[in-house]
Amino acid sequence: MNTSFTNTARLLGAGLRALLVLTLVTGVVYPLVVTGVAQGLFPGKANGSEIKADGKVVGSSLIGQQGYSLDYFQPRPAHGLGENSVNTQYKLILSGATNLAADNPELVKQVQDAKAQVVKDNSVPGYTVKASEIPPDAVTSSGSGLDPDISPQYAALQFHRVAERNGLSVAEVRGLVDAYTEGRTLGFMGEPRVNVLELNIALKELVAKG
Repeated sequence: MNTSFTNTARLLGAGLRALLVLTLVTGVVYPLVVTGVAQGLFPGKANGSEIKADGKVVGSSLIGQQGYSLDYFQPRPAHGLGENSVNTQYKLILSGATNLAADNPELVKQVQDAKAQVVKDNSVPGYTVKASEIPPDAVTSSGSGLDPDISPQYAALQFHRVAERNGLSVAEVRGLVDAYTEGRTLGFMGEPRVNVLELNIALKELVAKG
């Protein structure tokens, strides 16, 4: 038998065995181990940080939703999202920042229009919102357009509207927001925030209790 042919066959056989072993280890064993560890130690995060209400998944704590009625707390604007006709709450054709410069006329108009809308939506008899009180997150979108949180300041701006439309006292609404306000991560990273979906679920439950 040709020695060169024999050596080639051996090399091919060794290569095939190596391929099969690596495929088994990296394509089957490793993913199963990582998945098992994640499910065992961090099941919530491993499954997409799901939020449930009435026994079903209604969203993720990591992804903001749009389209709430004025009975509920409003999220940040989402100018960086693409449009689609399938999922009008998430609009996940694409996400990202607007990429408009701070002095871009289009962005300036977006902010001005958003300020006017915030004043209009949240001013109720006996309480008028001032443009100077509006925090930046109420009129600008996040880098992804999918920020699920708002600042406590923006939530506070909505107290009176939410209270009036749901037959609650301002104190009840304030207490609800306080209960769902998260501090800085590890005490020093980021800013205090309120998850809009979780807050609105709690608001719905509070209203249902009468």
